[in-house]
Amino acid sequence: MQLWEPGTQFWRSVRDLPRAITPSSASAGLVAALLGVTGPTLLVYQAAVNSGFSNQEIASWFFAIFGVSGVFSIWLAMAYRQPICGAYSIAGAALLLQALPHFTLSQAVGAYVLQGVLITALALTGWFERLMRLIPAPIIMGMLAGILLRFAVGIFTDLVSDPILVGLTLVAYVVAQRRAQLFPPVTVALVVGVVLALWLHPLPSAPIPLTITLPSFFAPVFTLKAFLTLTLPLVLLTLSSQNATGIGVLWALGYRAPIHAITLATGLFSLITAPMAGHGVNLATPMTAICGDAGAHRDPDLRWGASVVNGVLFSTFGVLGLTLLALIRVLPLGLIRTVAGLALLPVILQSLERSFGTGKHRFGCLFALVIAASGVQFFGIGAAFWSLLGAMAISLVADRDWGRAA
Repeated sequence: MQLWEPGTQFWRSVRDLPRAITPSSASAGLVAALLGVTGPTLLVYQAAVNSGFSNQEIASWFFAIFGVSGVFSIWLAMAYRQPICGAYSIAGAALLLQALPHFTLSQAVGAYVLQGVLITALALTGWFERLMRLIPAPIIMGMLAGILLRFAVGIFTDLVSDPILVGLTLVAYVVAQRRAQLFPPVTVALVVGVVLALWLHPLPSAPIPLTITLPSFFAPVFTLKAFLTLTLPLVLLTLSSQNATGIGVLWALGYRAPIHAITLATGLFSLITAPMAGHGVNLATPMTAICGDAGAHRDPDLRWGASVVNGVLFSTFGVLGLTLLALIRVLPLGLIRTVAGLALLPVILQSLERSFGTGKHRFGCLFALVIAASGVQFFGIGAAFWSLLGAMAISLVADRDWGRAA
């Protein structure tokens, strides 16, 4: 049984750090960090607000997903000398927008602990690939697209109520697509939206404090409902929509991705974040792609320096969680929902491509999409679980792909 790939070179990387961190790699790390901390953070904030979390509970969540993700990036990038970036699951945060309000914080922590245990077990036993074959990836992606669809549709509901702020933010996002490699469209949309918000809406008179955040720790409560509604969907989304695609990016960049180490680190680091109210960490696909791009460093063996910069910045964001929260609270709620929805658009597009675009399990994908989008609940269990269960059953009857490579 192989727990991690041999040949780690952490101390060699420590010696090479001055050569690995250059202006170009630092810039790439900064862009990747901004991508991870702008739009997606608003998803976490909105999920926490919907669930009635206190400021300290939200700040602890921020500390967990940013601070621990930063350590994930630094450790794996330097150990394997690859542009590996850690982050929290955007798809998982979107799932929590819908599902988390139905649980107490302690029940959510219990679900997160079980998520870390399951992923660690999959890493230790090597059953990761077997699990992915059990539930075909196109059906998982169809479920994800359905879960996210309502948040994208919500952009246009807010457009009616605040046409200037939301409309110009949406225009900025669309125009920025023409220069997406230079300026992340979600970041451009957020900057434009913040400027408009400062102009159109009055600011609070109280100054925003610069505060160091320390995490809080919460005892887990384990329930079957939380396991089915939160744990299982989070495990599947983390491994399929995050780790699997991130590993594919590393392969495309010419690196021999340390699959075992990444999966084990995902499980163990997720166990660390769980008591702090964090919903886990994983391999970050877009951030890894940015840090591994040829523009980050001319030497492929030193591009991991961009991931180290990204990791340091992410950890810094985590330590400043209360300040980050105070900055977010200044923004109008409509802008927060709009930017969060825009941040999900690429994920929705990718999910649809990896679902219906494969041409496999077509009826399963269709029902996964519509059941998840309905938001239906039976026996207090959320739509994500029923989407997977119903789509699998329908696909087994209606599709002819079973027994072939999924």
